[in-house]
Amino acid sequence: MTHSAPDRLFLDFQGAVAGRYSLERELGRGGMGVVYLAREVRLDRPVAIKLLPPSKASDPKLRERFLREARTAAKLSHPNIIPIHAVEEIGEFVFFAMSYIEGETLTERVRRRGPLAPSEASRVLRDVAWALAYAHGQGVIHRDVKPDNILLENNGRVLVADFGIASVVAGAGALATGEVVGTPEFMSPEQALGEAVDARSDLYSLGIVGYFACSAALPFEAEKATEVLAKQVTEPAPPLAAVAPLVPRRLAQALDRCLAKEPADRPDGPAALADQLSHALEQRRELPVALRAFVKRDARLDDAGVLLYPFAMLFVAPLAAVLTGSPSFGFFTLLTGYTVVPVAVLINRARRLLSAGFGHSDIGVAFKAEIERSREERAFGSGHGGGPSVFERALRWISAIGLGTAAFAFAGFAGSSPGNYPLMVLMAWSLTGGIASGFGALVMLQRRRDVDVEFWGRLWTGRFGRWLFGVARMFTGGKSLPASLTHRPTELALGMAAEQLYDTLPKVTRQQLRELPDVVHRLEQDAQRMRARLEELQEALSDVGQRGTPGTPEPSIGARQERIVADLTAERDLVQQRLKDAVAALETIRLNLLRLHAGTGSVRSLTTDLGLAREVARSISAQIEGFREVESSL
Repeated sequence: MTHSAPDRLFLDFQGAVAGRYSLERELGRGGMGVVYLAREVRLDRPVAIKLLPPSKASDPKLRERFLREARTAAKLSHPNIIPIHAVEEIGEFVFFAMSYIEGETLTERVRRRGPLAPSEASRVLRDVAWALAYAHGQGVIHRDVKPDNILLENNGRVLVADFGIASVVAGAGALATGEVVGTPEFMSPEQALGEAVDARSDLYSLGIVGYFACSAALPFEAEKATEVLAKQVTEPAPPLAAVAPLVPRRLAQALDRCLAKEPADRPDGPAALADQLSHALEQRRELPVALRAFVKRDARLDDAGVLLYPFAMLFVAPLAAVLTGSPSFGFFTLLTGYTVVPVAVLINRARRLLSAGFGHSDIGVAFKAEIERSREERAFGSGHGGGPSVFERALRWISAIGLGTAAFAFAGFAGSSPGNYPLMVLMAWSLTGGIASGFGALVMLQRRRDVDVEFWGRLWTGRFGRWLFGVARMFTGGKSLPASLTHRPTELALGMAAEQLYDTLPKVTRQQLRELPDVVHRLEQDAQRMRARLEELQEALSDVGQRGTPGTPEPSIGARQERIVADLTAERDLVQQRLKDAVAALETIRLNLLRLHAGTGSVRSLTTDLGLAREVARSISAQIEGFREVESSL
């Protein structure tokens, strides 16, 4: 029970519901009611009761609207919507009982801990978008999407509350009477003007919720509600990246698009937004610690022991030459030390990663995640969008001119008399300036991009890296996959599973299926290319939708934009199908390998499926080549 003295309303309402509900305390008050924590006596469960105050319930129109919308909300059944158990009238009291959620509101979470991490914000917004998409499908518009109405349960579930001012789409006209309903800081422009609203209004409000979750700030604030409403209608929202630089670009773009003033410029609906957020979550899955350690440390030859090794070899090689009396043996020792030993170190590190259950396919995912993380951090530290500054470009030009001048001076000096000191001085100064400027440009580039990670990423993900893993596999016993594969795209998880199943087959069977690893690798690469192309097309479609054409576009411009959207959409659908084909082919190979291990499959059927998989790979390769030809012609 509450420790403070209950007010008159609490006592009167408790008297009216005695025997059915036992009120404990007031949870909060809003424009459309008071919320109490209570226990439902018959089922002995905690519930939250939302009561329309008697002063408002005496108005027949408000009473009827409250009941109608509460009953509408009670029909909604979705994992991310708080269920309503009962809608009742007892004397002067009108109320509904809903599940009580142990947790806190999104407002409380942000105020207490600060902005959500991008992955957490994406998850919360995705779950809310799912709830809104379901409600819109049932003909219900929320009309008051705000952080106070988003509850974060202690177990991590996200729930949307308070459809108390929602209305059935079919009856929306009854509310389009100039009355403004909602919270000013989260209202869409059309809602602020008192116009009829649809599902796109909730998207605008969800965009502001996302803005707040990622930055702990609101795009529009003022002392008076009327001033806030005026800003909602007339002022563009500041880009989210300007107030929260660490938010990933795609998440920021999706939320910025939700805040478009024109409803037609917003995403197609909450379901489309949820898909974008799910994609962002998929790209930012947490990597296992073994992969993180490999990318940050083991993939490189920059630890203290390795850095000192080349200097040690400068002493070891001459010593070997003296002890053996053979300068050639000393040279051989130096050459071996600088080539074979570092390669052996890398092979051993690849072997350790294989022993942990990870393969070459995982390296690309790990390096991509590390590069994305580094890019976000460097963009925040440098204070610009990541492109080269004017000073960096100037250093590049100075370096190129200096080195070029030094080369010409050296050529002139080599063909002149030995005493041509002016050319010697010019060469020295040009070379010094070129090297110094080049070093400065490299330092500034390193501030924007992690050149070190990019270099090692290219080395490990290329042919040399695949060779290192191939050699390391010969020194590694059969290992099972780790329990969690959530960091891997589907095609890489399937490919790795197929490779491990293949490696455990008898030698004779492997000889019969010797083409299988190459087919699997090709399908993996094709699927990854299709996935990357799909990301590019999704981003291009988003950019076209964001840019739009202000005002009423001329027919020729509008038609051209429609053709661009249609072409991009058609290509996106084709790429999605090709991605599905590649993944399905990998899945078929894996299943047939499992049947082969179980004794229910045959080498002949698997050989047939490999032929079909090669056809899929050839088809995808032809499409990729077509993309290249189109891009080169443009």
